Amino acid sequence: MSGALNVLMREVAGCELCPRLREHCREVAEVKRRAYLDWEYWGKPVPSFGDAKARVLIIGLAPGAHGSNRTGRMFTGDRSGDFLYRALCETGFASQAESVSRRDGLKLTGAYITAAAHCAPPGNKPSPEELRNCRPYLEREIDLLREVRVVVALGKLAFDTYLGILKDSGVIESRSGFPFAHDVEHRVGGMVLISSYHPSQQNTSTGKLTAEMLRRVFERAARLSGG
Repeated sequence: MSGALNVLMREVAGCELCPRLREHCREVAEVKRRAYLDWEYWGKPVPSFGDAKARVLIIGLAPGAHGSNRTGRMFTGDRSGDFLYRALCETGFASQAESVSRRDGLKLTGAYITAAAHCAPPGNKPSPEELRNCRPYLEREIDLLREVRVVVALGKLAFDTYLGILKDSGVIESRSGFPFAHDVEHRVGGMVLISSYHPSQQNTSTGKLTAEMLRRVFERAARLSGG
């Protein structure tokens, strides 16, 4: 990761802007889940992860309470991450299909993973104010990731957050012309935005999102990004 991105991620990890989220993350880290009693939880805002020269930017919702909030790396340590990293590995973006800890050796090539919110929210639902507090970090990441050609938004909230940035920066006039649906390609501001269902357990366990469906999203992203 570049020096400027490293500085930004240190800011993220030290952020205290949202008292409700910080209290929740710390409480989860202290109480823990029985299966992870021997873990020292991260319990802080989770930094983004990936290749500073990425051509594909992946935006998720927020860290999982016992996933990223435990491990300290985006989409690491829970079933959502299992689903995502398998797809990324199969499409050449990830060095391995499993992500269990931030020290497991996994590397991303050509991809960078961030989120609309960097703290695990109660019920997986950050408030509008909390999303507004976190959005400047994403805006700065977008400015620093100069080689990105494709943005993959995992879930409608991530999709709306990215469109909101484009609208407020004058790239688009309205979000209404960009309906959310799975594996749909939008051309906007010289970039390609791909909307995708989020690999949440709710979506994957019900079959709303299958491994093949998610793999196709990243096959498309690789092709459109020149990867």
